[in-house]
Amino acid sequence: MKILTYTTLFPNNVHPQHGIFVENRLRQIVETGEVSAQVIAPVPWFPFKQEIFGHYGSLARIERLEERFDLSIQHPRFLTIPKVGMHLAPELLFRATVNRVKRSVEETRAVLIDAHYFYPDGVAAAKIGGALGLPVVISARGSDINLIAQYEGPRTRIVEAARDCAVIIAVSQALKERMIDIGIDADRIHVLRNGVDLEVFSPISTEIARDMTGIERPTMVAVGNVLSSKGQDVAIRALTLVQNLDLVIVGTGADVPTFQKLAIDLGVVDRVRFVGSVPQAELRSWFSAAEFSVLASMREGSPNVVLESMACGTPVIANDVGGASEIITSPEAGRLMSARTPEALAAAIEGLRASPPDRKATRAWAENFSWESTIEAQVSLYRNVVAQA
Repeated sequence: MKILTYTTLFPNNVHPQHGIFVENRLRQIVETGEVSAQVIAPVPWFPFKQEIFGHYGSLARIERLEERFDLSIQHPRFLTIPKVGMHLAPELLFRATVNRVKRSVEETRAVLIDAHYFYPDGVAAAKIGGALGLPVVISARGSDINLIAQYEGPRTRIVEAARDCAVIIAVSQALKERMIDIGIDADRIHVLRNGVDLEVFSPISTEIARDMTGIERPTMVAVGNVLSSKGQDVAIRALTLVQNLDLVIVGTGADVPTFQKLAIDLGVVDRVRFVGSVPQAELRSWFSAAEFSVLASMREGSPNVVLESMACGTPVIANDVGGASEIITSPEAGRLMSARTPEALAAAIEGLRASPPDRKATRAWAENFSWESTIEAQVSLYRNVVAQA
């Protein structure tokens, strides 16, 4: 079965971690041998490649054609307009890519459009599918529903696209419930959670991991985009309330300077380490070297880093948001924060440190979240959609 995956969330030669959760799921699907896929991953247009233009310049350096893990990926450009761009984005994305999608469908004989992220990607994909007579499956990911759908205009377009597409996928039950709240038919939403690659994320000895990472003291690790919505500032503030604990922040983002200053202002700068972006294959060293990982996000769909940490035998302390409470349902997994505050995080830290789970038990819990059942269900869903088209 040939499909065309359509999303702005996909890794590329300049930003190899961007949307890696979409790539991971697609790779698992293709590796079944039952599906082949071509990817169209549009990127915003910008005319200048020089580094002086920062993030916008980096977008211009993305290759228009590339291959990753035997997947053929196209990166057509689409126009974005500051300030008013949110409302125009689906139409601009549609106009910039409909002909490219048409050519790809003709070349590959794809029978289905597999769209990820509801707005603007899913909205544009639903319109493209209507124009080409192809069924569309849209996967909701998290902030597309939890954040963007708070705005009336995008919310209306999301609900319309949900009616027009063949099937909707949510990565957690919590996300499905939020979709129902905004007016999407519950019977059309299928919950297919994220899985974890148990080979890429596997435990290594704490001693070896600490040699590899330079971690010497008891440490918690926060992995993800460094943004206020992800809550690394909550973890920094919690350091003032607990003793004998450091924080390692793995990732990049716009709030790195702000959080660095916060650590200085709070007098914990010698206990906070920013290591920047790390290739996915190396994350297990950071997880394995830490006592536990922390995720104090404001919102989530299904947090991959929770599964990845547990697969490395490292328990997690997470804010009770999105799909976190669907994963951390056992003491072996870790603990949920009672609130998104430094005080609640500190209390969870003390509780976990007083009664830490066996790391082998944490790994065993993660093994309940392998990709196998999710991918089997998703391939079956694709086949049903095509059969009914």
